[in-house]
Amino acid sequence: MPDPLSPRALMDRLISFPTISRDSNLALVDWVEGYLGDHGISAARDYDDTGQKASLFAHVGPQQDGGVILSGHTDVVPVDGQEWDTDPFIVTEKDDKLYGRGTCDMKGFDALAIWAVVEAKRRGVSRPVQLALSRDEEIGCVGAPPMIEAMQGVVPKASMAIIGEPTEMGIINGHKGGTGFDLHFRGFEIHSSLQPDGVSAIMEAARLIQWANEQNDESAAAADPDSPYYPNFSTLHVGMIEGGTAHNITAKDCRFILGLRALPSDDVAEWKARILAKIAEIEARMKAVRPEAAINVTPRWDVPGLRAEAEGEAEAMVRRLTGRNASGVVSFGTEAGQFQAGGYSAVVCGPGNIDQAHQPNEFITLDQFRQGETFMENLLTELA
Repeated sequence: MPDPLSPRALMDRLISFPTISRDSNLALVDWVEGYLGDHGISAARDYDDTGQKASLFAHVGPQQDGGVILSGHTDVVPVDGQEWDTDPFIVTEKDDKLYGRGTCDMKGFDALAIWAVVEAKRRGVSRPVQLALSRDEEIGCVGAPPMIEAMQGVVPKASMAIIGEPTEMGIINGHKGGTGFDLHFRGFEIHSSLQPDGVSAIMEAARLIQWANEQNDESAAAADPDSPYYPNFSTLHVGMIEGGTAHNITAKDCRFILGLRALPSDDVAEWKARILAKIAEIEARMKAVRPEAAINVTPRWDVPGLRAEAEGEAEAMVRRLTGRNASGVVSFGTEAGQFQAGGYSAVVCGPGNIDQAHQPNEFITLDQFRQGETFMENLLTELA
């Protein structure tokens, strides 16, 4: 059996795989599965529909329920259009920082989790620990739910999940959830001088976007000033839009994604119903002019929020491991809400600062990475 790699060496290997969210992650999954196998740990996979991406999970310790899941994702965001001072797929140490795509979000934690699982196998533990590495987190957390389902009956049911998104090792017990839709407005082309006889996909799409602005204004006005979230209300957002062929032709097509980030206290199903009702209203207006006009709606993601748990087991353990008493909430989504929905106590805690996620010259500080190592050592001591 080969000597185990250090957490830093593991991160170097993981970063070297360019697992951009649009591409396959199988080379990384193959390597991790082989590395675990070299240390006597069997792993299982959950593939996507294409067979080009997979999640990976493994179990170490007694074959009994009640273990601890260390959860991370394998995909990273693209580097296209970003100006990097170093190769994003080679870890570069400089000024007490480790630079590379995914060092912060979140292959740094993945490396620590892999190290901890191998150490748990080598040292022995009385309580199980599981590794769960998902696919497709960066495109809407779509890989975790099927992975969680695939784990049932294959490995014993753990009681808690620690999701290692970057929190500077702070304890996050709540975050927003949300949903998103791919929208394709199909209009009817005509010379813009005869605009009333055509349907401009862009102009009709603008009605929905303006409605989203109005909803944000109304939500902001009704927001609870004592809410721990910032912003302290649910938000609708359109980040990109494309469509049209010429300035003097009513646009035949317009495409964009409408996303919702919802407070955990908000009913996402109700929000979805309101969004779809508004889309249906606009579509009826379009069809009244040209019956062939339409709005195609494709669900893009559906991520539940993480709710603070009364005396949550995961939060209590992380408090012991970190020595911290304070907890907080964040407005970005994670897979923690999906583990919680799957019947696990869940908390978010990991090394690194979220401000570095997705940025050019992404980094994690050496101090944060070492704090992550200490966390894993404390976990192994507790599980022993």
